[in-house]
Amino acid sequence: MTHKIAPSILAADFNNLQKDCEMINNSLADWFHLDVMDGVFVPNISFGMPIIRDIKKIAEKTLDVHLMITKPERYITDFKKIGADILTVHFEACNHLHRTIHAIKEEGMQAGVALNPHTSVYALTDILQDIDLVCLMSVNPGFGGQSFIENTYKKVQELTNLRNQTNSKFLIEIDGGVNTGNARKLLDSGADVLVAGSFVFKSDNPTKTIEELKKI
Repeated sequence: MTHKIAPSILAADFNNLQKDCEMINNSLADWFHLDVMDGVFVPNISFGMPIIRDIKKIAEKTLDVHLMITKPERYITDFKKIGADILTVHFEACNHLHRTIHAIKEEGMQAGVALNPHTSVYALTDILQDIDLVCLMSVNPGFGGQSFIENTYKKVQELTNLRNQTNSKFLIEIDGGVNTGNARKLLDSGADVLVAGSFVFKSDNPTKTIEELKKI
């Protein structure tokens, strides 16, 4: 059980958000995964800083904040102030990715970079030793409940090879369509962190579903 499970709050019940956050606290989950969407970089708007600030008051585990927004460098300090532990930006949204990564680290957070399904892992070759996490999108970003893209396995394997070749230490996170049917193959390919949203929160027993993902 060395891999981490990060339930995605995007799929939680926002009428009972405290209850769902406490469920994560009391489960075998490792992180809270928080998707911030601006309706520009992706065709959807999710939640922003006030919600994350409130979740931080309840959460007893790592806040893994995933920015699906344009010009994320504008808000690095703000996300640190409201409690982000890991801040992930999209490769596709950053003109100066190296600068953004180091700005995140200077604020005392771990720095992650996310890749859309069409973006090659080799785009990160020159900065792999600077980052703490690579988030591979296994669905097109913007909406929960989408079907898993099968090409993800190949990308995980390629990224794992790059990690070994460059002697890097980053974690590989998979975000989108993760379930007990594909989790084992993702982990065998080299994944370290599994983000699960609808599969957890729409199940009959979310705590048990998290346990099943953790024990795979």
